[in-house]
Amino acid sequence: MAYVIGDDCIACGTCIDECPVGAISEGEKYSIDPDACTECGTCASVCPNEAIALPE
Repeated sequence: MAYVIGDDCIACGTCIDECPVGAISEGEKYSIDPDACTECGTCASVCPNEAIALPE
């Protein structure tokens, strides 16, 4: 399962530069392309708001 970005996202951009496969798209709230996400967790580890997680 791909990581998802929750409502706590502040669109700071930190995760975009960290994603090794470019799966994160900018917007009012950022989003992760589930087909491109490799579930490496790098984005979640750098998110200052802990807004990125695996779905429950």
